[in-house]
This record gives sequence, C-alpha cells and structure tokens, in this order.
Amino acid sequence: MKKKALFNWSSGKDSALALYKTLQNPEIEIACLLTSINQQYQRVSMHGIRVELLEQQAESIGLPLEIMQIPEMPTMEVYENVMRETLAKLKNQGVTHSIFGDIFLEDLRKYREDKLAEIDFEGVFPLWKIPTQDLIQEFMDLGFKTIVVCVNERFLDKSFVGRVIDQDFINDLPENVDVCGENGEFHTFTFDGPIFSKPIDFKIGEIVYRKYEKPEKEDSSDTACDTSAPDAFDFGFWYCDLVQK
Repeated sequence: MKKKALFNWSSGKDSALALYKTLQNPEIEIACLLTSINQQYQRVSMHGIRVELLEQQAESIGLPLEIMQIPEMPTMEVYENVMRETLAKLKNQGVTHSIFGDIFLEDLRKYREDKLAEIDFEGVFPLWKIPTQDLIQEFMDLGFKTIVVCVNERFLDKSFVGRVIDQDFINDLPENVDVCGENGEFHTFTFDGPIFSKPIDFKIGEIVYRKYEKPEKEDSSDTACDTSAPDAFDFGFWYCDLVQK
C-alpha cells in the first residue's frame, strides 16, 4: 500500500526539489499540493506570489491544489485551527502523511511532527540534513529555474530581489546567508524544471518594500510568523511582483 500524502507547496525552490524527489519514491502517492494564502492580498504567504501563478504551477505539475486562507500575521491559535480543519478534511480522503521541504531547522521539524501526531499524521522530509550547497547544485543541475521574489533586508539588499538563481547569484551571497535561504533570508518562485509539463509564463512587475508592524494587542511571540528575534520588526522585506502574461 502506498502512503497517501499531501505536499506542502510554497511555490519556491526547496518545495520544487522536495517534490521532485518525492515523485521518484514509489512508496508515496501525492494527493494534492497544499499552500497557505494571505487572505487579505490573495498571495502566497511570505513569498508574495499571486494566486493565478500558483494555480499555473499546480496545473503544469499535474496535481490538485488545496488552498488555506490565512489572515495576515495570524496568532498561532488561528493558524493551527485552519491547519487542523484542512488536515481533518484530507484525512477523511485517506491522507496520512504530510511532506515538507525543510532542510535543517530542528525546532521547526519538531513543531510540525508534534502537531501532526495530534491527528495521527506523519511528517516526511525528503531534503532533511542534505548540505544546502549540494541541494542548490542539484537543483540547478536538474534544470530547475527559480527567481528570487522576496528578500529579508536583515540579510540582503534590494539588488538580490528579482534575480534568477545561478552560480553568479550564489557567488554574490554574503557569507552569513545560507545558499538555500533556509533561515528566511530569501524566498523564490520556481517557474521551470523536470516537474513541470511547461514553464510558467510571467513578467516581472514592480519591486516594493514592505515592513510589518508589531501587533498592538497580540503578544508577538504568539504569532505564526517568525518574530522570535528581539529586532524582528526592525527590518522589512523587498518583494518582486510577478505578473501573469
């Protein structure tokens, strides 16, 4: 019996490579891609990708897309309730596993596994503990193409957003930045590669700067976004808008 799984799809490169590896695994059947969307802006959470481009990805990959509508800066309680409701629905369809593109963040993996265990799900991590230098090289060697759509100005300046990842991009990264952006330094949109039946057609739109405000009433440590650093709200993000052609 194959394990029936949902795939947590962010639209970026780690998701794409993890999905590629999962599709090679004869023991797993992927029931759907699962993506969280910012309810207010109708864009992929943190990546800022428009829903229509996300839908193009799913169509080209050939898998059903399940969308979770999440408020901006949700509390952990709100986020977990939406996730629990979504997984309960998928569980009724025979799904028992949840696949992630995480690489080395131990606390995040433990959090995911603990929450999944509450509803008798198991986590699957195809990229776990593979050195990120090896992963990004494999990603490029396989013919994947991805563009940087968001950078955290704590780590990178505006010049990095809107660039396609290649060897020059990697060479330009500061030493303190992980080449896969595993610490949240940057996010990407993957538009071509072996998992797609056809490339995703888009044009580069406006580059915008956005800074998130610290919640006035909610304890910021109780949000579903990573606000653990004491200066988390001192830095903003550069976004490169991608527009469907």
